[in-house]
Amino acid sequence: MRSFREDGLQVSHRLSHASQHREIAASGQKRRRRAGRSWSGVGSEGRMTASSSDGGQAAGNLEQRVAALEGRLAEVEAHAAILDLKSLYGSLADARYTRKGPKAQPEIDAVAEQLAELFAEDAVWEGGGPLGRCLGKEAIRARFSQPTLHYSWHFFVKPKIEVAGDLASGVWDVLAMMTTQEGRAMWMVGVEHDEYARVDGRWLHTRMKLESQLMAPYEHGWERKR
Repeated sequence: MRSFREDGLQVSHRLSHASQHREIAASGQKRRRRAGRSWSGVGSEGRMTASSSDGGQAAGNLEQRVAALEGRLAEVEAHAAILDLKSLYGSLADARYTRKGPKAQPEIDAVAEQLAELFAEDAVWEGGGPLGRCLGKEAIRARFSQPTLHYSWHFFVKPKIEVAGDLASGVWDVLAMMTTQEGRAMWMVGVEHDEYARVDGRWLHTRMKLESQLMAPYEHGWERKR
């Protein structure tokens, strides 16, 4: 049989081990709590930092997207304004005539004033050949106040418009039915090269140059006779 002393030593040894285990466990728990607080704080700060960073990037991306959309919208609006400008120019150029000939001079002068308003002050208008070249808004007004035909009807088609900020260019195919002052019906086909500028928020012609491709009598057409 083991002695009471031996049993007491074993019990004491076991109690000592148990106490050591409790201390180790308690120490581990404290370390884990401290580590948890540390990691929790780092995680919170990390999340806050990441959130702040992500928010800044999102705001920057949004500003870029808005700026890009504004640029695209401005280009679309400029394109539409130039289409309207050219449409009005063609309508007014033909509004000086009826099928019976030029309108009364006061009416022509009023239309010429409206036509001149579609050009910048220092604009250039080039009709080519006998139609001449006009420098400046006043010269263009005077040119349109003197009809050179008996009748005309213009079609401006296939526009190619390029916009760069407050400046733009355009190329148009032109088809016109016209009657000369001598009474001869003609077809005219040409290409018109335009330059535009936005002046005080309004698009105007700064240069217009017509390149005639053919002038053909109506009765013969554009086919050469062999």
